[in-house]
Amino acid sequence: MTFDTAAVAELVDGIVPVDELEQHHIEQTLSWLALTDDIYRRIPPSTPSPHLVAYAVLVDPAERGIYLGRHRRSGLHLPMGGHPEPFEQPLAAARREAKEELGIDANFDVVGNFPLFLTVSTTIGPTDQHVDTSLWFVIRGNRYRHYDLDPGEFDGGRWWDLDPYGVPDSDPHLARFIRKLDSALRPIFVR
Repeated sequence: MTFDTAAVAELVDGIVPVDELEQHHIEQTLSWLALTDDIYRRIPPSTPSPHLVAYAVLVDPAERGIYLGRHRRSGLHLPMGGHPEPFEQPLAAARREAKEELGIDANFDVVGNFPLFLTVSTTIGPTDQHVDTSLWFVIRGNRYRHYDLDPGEFDGGRWWDLDPYGVPDSDPHLARFIRKLDSALRPIFVR
């Protein structure tokens, strides 16, 4: 196992699953990582499959909001993010994507410099399908700030309440992510 693959496996192994599906995705990803070092997308849109994706999910924890952009290609409301470049670690990719797509320096202080969530999804493209293994990082946003999204990627964006039942057409795992994020944001009360 190369350094890059081992570092990703360590990240994945550190994720505490929110439900049985995330546990299954973690086990599936660790099995995949044990069998390959070809984890980066090399030929768009799908080679190799599976490959890594790093989401940089913009969240305002105080105002309980999540910012999603209307992705031009998919037509879905999605968090910012994309594919790590070969040999780029997922956290660095999330940081780069936040800069490219939101124009901001990412602040990971909401839940830390590690992914909160992991998903494995079959993505259907215009010519083929492939598997995205997505690490969901949380970055701090401000619901009252305007964000200039990359117009090549997004046709506008907006804030949504942290309500797993009020999500727009999006990543099929967004509602589960919101439930996990909501649990992470709840204050701990000591009696």
